[in-house]
Amino acid sequence: MIREATEKDKKIFDKAARHPLQSWGWGEFRKQTGVGVWRLMETDGKETGEVYQITWHKIPKTKFFIGYCPKSAIPCKEALEAIKKEAEKKRAILVKFEPNERNREKEIKRIEALKNDFSFPEGKPLFTKYTFQLDISKSEEELLKNMHQKTRYNIRLAEKRGVKIVEDNSEQGFEEYWKLTEETTKRQKFFAHSKSYHQKMWQTMIRDGSGHLLKAIHEGQVLTTWVLFELNGVLYYPYGASTEKNREVMASNLMMWEAIRLGKKHGCSMFDMWGSLGPVPDEKDPWFGFHRFKQGYGGELTEFVGTYDLVVRPTLYQIYMMAEKLRWVGLKLVASFRR
Repeated sequence: MIREATEKDKKIFDKAARHPLQSWGWGEFRKQTGVGVWRLMETDGKETGEVYQITWHKIPKTKFFIGYCPKSAIPCKEALEAIKKEAEKKRAILVKFEPNERNREKEIKRIEALKNDFSFPEGKPLFTKYTFQLDISKSEEELLKNMHQKTRYNIRLAEKRGVKIVEDNSEQGFEEYWKLTEETTKRQKFFAHSKSYHQKMWQTMIRDGSGHLLKAIHEGQVLTTWVLFELNGVLYYPYGASTEKNREVMASNLMMWEAIRLGKKHGCSMFDMWGSLGPVPDEKDPWFGFHRFKQGYGGELTEFVGTYDLVVRPTLYQIYMMAEKLRWVGLKLVASFRR
């Protein structure tokens, strides 16, 4: 049976959620930003199967919407039928899916089977197709042994230089995180959500019990801040920011190690580093350094099945795709002027 989830389903919904972006708390945060949220669950009345949390985003200056379902399961036919029906009510042009499932033959076959009944083409990705996943059920000694030699060296160097990692879930901690976020986005020339967005996200995830904010401190100065999420035995690293000052003390390397230790302390068995480049990364890619940094901790490069659009209004979908191409050309031009 496929049915809409209600407030009383919160706990069982979260137990079935595959990713923090599918958690009840994340949906509540998105509501605060003015985005519509709809939750669906598979159940036989006793056991809950997969759950799907979809956000509805209004296309500016139109009456139409885009649905987004990140990091759920690959929906079954019945779930997709229910989602399409709701999307039609919402005047959605499409619903974008980015399943939290590995790119394996059986998963691809399930997606291909859906294409027999739905218009379900590959879409433009919003979430990276790759990530590093690290098994942190191993001992600390084994984890350190599996790291790249340079990574181990940098961790020890940070410890010797007196870098300290502390958890600070206070408003002051958030302000320090935001200050470094502004510095980082300006330095690396990328777009970020507003302070209000990050603050609402942080407050909601902290209240929900799934958020952690870590700070790396050296000689009284905050050098690095990280936001971590925790759900169903997996620790995630979605956001981080740092200053250019005192980079030689390798605060970020110790931060990653202490994040791993925090996950182990909380009983997590997996650390998902949220995103990476692919198996043959371009050294000229602006994210190459970050990719290599994560790679140093010995995790497995994991490829997901990718991005698929459930097309609800075919003609408008084609117009929307053309408009998106033009929009991204414009954003790249703006970014080039900021360099």
